[in-house]
Amino acid sequence: MAATLAHSHSSYLYNSTSPPPSLLRKRAAEPKANQSSDQPKFPKLVRGIRKLSKNPSTSIEPLNNYALKQALQEHVESGSIEDALRVFEKMSHSDTYYWNVMIRGLADNGLFREAIGFYHRMQREGVRADNYTYPFVIKACGGLLSLDEGQKVHGKLFKVGLDLDVYIGNSLCAAYAKLGCIEYAERVFDEMPVKDLVSWNSMIGGYAAVGDGWRAMVCFQEMQVLGMKPDRFSMIGGLNACAIDYFLQPGKEIHCQVLKCMLESDVMVHTSLIDMYHKCGRVDYAERLFDEICTKNVVVWNTMIHGYTLNARPLESLSCLKKMQEADKLIPDAITMINFLPSCTQLGALLEGKSIHGYAIRRGFLPHIVFETALIDLYGACGRINLAERIFGQLIEKNLISWNSMISAYVQSGHNREALELFWDLLNEPLEPDAITFSSVIPAYCEVASIGERKQIHGCITKLEHNSNTLILNATVYMYAKCGYLETAREVFDRMVFRDASSWNTIIMAYAIHGFGRISIEFFSKMRDNGIQPNESTFVSLLTACSVSGMVDEGWKYYNSMKRDYGIDPGIEHCGCMIDLLGRTGNLDRAKIFIEEMSLLPTARIWGSLLTASRNNRNIELAELAAEHILSSEHDNTGCYILLANMYAEAGRWEDVERLKSHMKQRGLRKTVACSFVETKCRPYRFINQDTTHVETYMIYAVLDLILRKMGEDKYVHGITKFTPLDLKRKKANSAESHSVRLAICFGLISTEIRRPVVVRKNTRICEECHSAAKKISEMTKREIIVGDSKVFHHFNDGNCSCRDYW
Repeated sequence: MAATLAHSHSSYLYNSTSPPPSLLRKRAAEPKANQSSDQPKFPKLVRGIRKLSKNPSTSIEPLNNYALKQALQEHVESGSIEDALRVFEKMSHSDTYYWNVMIRGLADNGLFREAIGFYHRMQREGVRADNYTYPFVIKACGGLLSLDEGQKVHGKLFKVGLDLDVYIGNSLCAAYAKLGCIEYAERVFDEMPVKDLVSWNSMIGGYAAVGDGWRAMVCFQEMQVLGMKPDRFSMIGGLNACAIDYFLQPGKEIHCQVLKCMLESDVMVHTSLIDMYHKCGRVDYAERLFDEICTKNVVVWNTMIHGYTLNARPLESLSCLKKMQEADKLIPDAITMINFLPSCTQLGALLEGKSIHGYAIRRGFLPHIVFETALIDLYGACGRINLAERIFGQLIEKNLISWNSMISAYVQSGHNREALELFWDLLNEPLEPDAITFSSVIPAYCEVASIGERKQIHGCITKLEHNSNTLILNATVYMYAKCGYLETAREVFDRMVFRDASSWNTIIMAYAIHGFGRISIEFFSKMRDNGIQPNESTFVSLLTACSVSGMVDEGWKYYNSMKRDYGIDPGIEHCGCMIDLLGRTGNLDRAKIFIEEMSLLPTARIWGSLLTASRNNRNIELAELAAEHILSSEHDNTGCYILLANMYAEAGRWEDVERLKSHMKQRGLRKTVACSFVETKCRPYRFINQDTTHVETYMIYAVLDLILRKMGEDKYVHGITKFTPLDLKRKKANSAESHSVRLAICFGLISTEIRRPVVVRKNTRICEECHSAAKKISEMTKREIIVGDSKVFHHFNDGNCSCRDYW
């Protein structure tokens, strides 16, 4: 997608022979005033400024005005604001110049509130501000993030006739852009009768600051069409714009301009080039530029570390951090650690992440909201949700990014209910959820929310006008598909205006997990017809479709096509799908050889695929081999123990069953309580095996008994000869007659409208007996029954299942 956009945009920007349309492109609604202008923390040395201004020191010896002027300038330039204030109070206050020097000094030293206070005092004392005063005052308003103060000063400019001054206009553009009010900045810029290079740079930087790379590039091009020659700041702004929207080709052309203007030795420009190439995915170009820098400062190293992290190359990021300290003897700063923490997250390197946390505490980097948010991401990804909660709770000021990180941490750790509760808390905050918020919390809605709650979140998305956001709609398609409502998922997909690769991957996977592999392949063909390049996730979805639907030949076709036609190396997920395919054909020996010949180190996921294939083909020896590998790396894999125990039980090997149960007890592992959910009238109902707590229990069991008698099912007849009386007693205790999924189906049949599908969710895999029973029930009742277990969705229609009896 990024490449397509970059090509289309660059062809417009650089091949047009006429100037682009006027810069103010499209006006948006007036931004809301920033109501939060919390007072910043000031250094101790300036705590007495207001007191000094009221009680000037009398210890300074009388000096002539020239000496006082010189002293004032020296103190301001050296940052000695208290000394400058003492000198100022001994001077005549009628001269605007002295006020300007003080306001400039305060603003340059980050004392924005004091600078604005001095401006108001200046007015009260009847001293007239001039065109040198207002740029510093406007800078202070931007630094204080106070839109109200900025608009008051802007209004004053009209009264004194300075609203068209080019220097003041430049300051206004920069301040409004810093406040995120780019529409105001555009209006000021358009009304300026004269625009200099600083004016254009302010707008380019302003667009980039609010994440609008396209308009920044239009501005950069328009400036040159009108005869302005870009300087280093123009180049930096243009490169930042390219980095935002992944404009690789325009970025390369700016690189050429940098070389022509002989700015390649400028470290800031060089660093911006490295950043741009990293964000456009050309790590090789970035590395080449990095190696050309003889003397590297911390900013350059930080950019390189961040670039490796962005491109999912955490090991290179770690190596870069070590070289920075060992080769250049540089000490990492807070930005270094912030850039490196995501690499720890990608590696799951909890110990290294904790070390960085400790280093930050020792160096005094905390509190730091960006740093702490990165720590929440790390601990959430590593499953240490208690540490993530502690950091989130200690945040002095929570922004939307920190809320999103905590919600995502809950979802990643499987704490879905907590994620929903935190999201509901966020809705009561003055912050407004964005696309990241919704895409983070929607997976939690998939797991624990009712259909009514899912419709509510969909309505909230529409109300907040996010219903055209591709990222959110992708998550919404996934939510409906994962909850069994495939038709609704398809409707959301069909209404999408813009579909990226993730959109197509999601709908392909949606049909795959519902057992409609042929339709998944049709969507893959449409994806290519629409010019969307498949990626690794596309082939995971496609191979899953082939595996679930038993399309063996098609599976091998797409697996071989990955590397040959698209240059994509098969990953663990792809290999797992192929083992599932081999297992479907009963070719377990070939599956074992496939694992042995893999270029990747087999993971528990791979051996799990072999274990599943062994279970479906009742090959206990191979299942034991797969289980041994799984348990060697994941000692607490309860599913592995349960699946192997079930195979032993089916074979009548009860001693082995007891042995596995003993191992589980020693390790403190418990079998997941199987439960099924069915929704009626937007209310979920939960059932467990042999459940008798439901208000409609009598009716449910009466319906179940009627169905069993009509099916002629006798649960104790099949295979009775291979069991001893004791074994038979055990098997009766584990009878599937009252399994949760059957109870949920029966309740769905009597509580939902006739001819509407009965949708049941199960937290574990459906057993063979219940699968067979569901097929018969669908045939008897002429109702579609949809059962989503922990792996796939089973659509039962007229006695058949979409999985073709392989899952």
